[in-house]
Amino acid sequence: MPPRVAPPSLADGIHRQLKEDIFEFRLLPGDRFSEGEVAERMAVSRTPVRQALYRLQREGHVQVHFRSGWQVCPLDLEQFEELYDLRILLELEAVRRLCQRPEVEPNPALQQLERTWMVQPEQRLADGRAVSLLDEQFHCLLVEAGGNREMARVHQEVTEKIRILRRLDFTQTPRITATYDEHGRILGAILTRHSEEAQLLLKAHIEESKAEVRKITLHMLHSARQKAQATQG
Repeated sequence: MPPRVAPPSLADGIHRQLKEDIFEFRLLPGDRFSEGEVAERMAVSRTPVRQALYRLQREGHVQVHFRSGWQVCPLDLEQFEELYDLRILLELEAVRRLCQRPEVEPNPALQQLERTWMVQPEQRLADGRAVSLLDEQFHCLLVEAGGNREMARVHQEVTEKIRILRRLDFTQTPRITATYDEHGRILGAILTRHSEEAQLLLKAHIEESKAEVRKITLHMLHSARQKAQATQG
């Protein structure tokens, strides 16, 4: 008989919940747990839990240990820094190519970004999650518009690996406002073919985001661990 497969909607729901638990540090980096514990907490069978966990494993969020259950992947801040460095290199090169390309006809990707980011303050979104998704789209579209498909593919892989921490940059209102301002200036420099200015603005923007995300991450981890210790005590 073929192995049992849970309904996609059930496994997807468990996947989303576990991912949210990891992203919000309700499951801390390094925490160990079993399929049975998750199944009992969510009042489901182990089959959809297992499917969700293997999907999270492919995404790099959890790892499985033979005979000892599952573990949330430890947070590797050094790898985080290296991935941000790679992201910067890819995006700067994409912007350089964009600025050097002769403008035969309007670029659809840049037009889309203009409509999203170069808007009046009252038209700006305030929801952090929504802005986080738009921010990711902004940077991915810039690389895609650069015209190198392999660069875009690698950049997408990097984006997925840093998403768990990068979204924290939009949990504070001042960072949302700054993102709109900075994206607008970057686009303005690209549209006027000021390559060096665009690259400087882009690098400063990403470096500032990286510093904020690291600071927020360390604070959230410290708070979550203190809460966990208080609960256990």
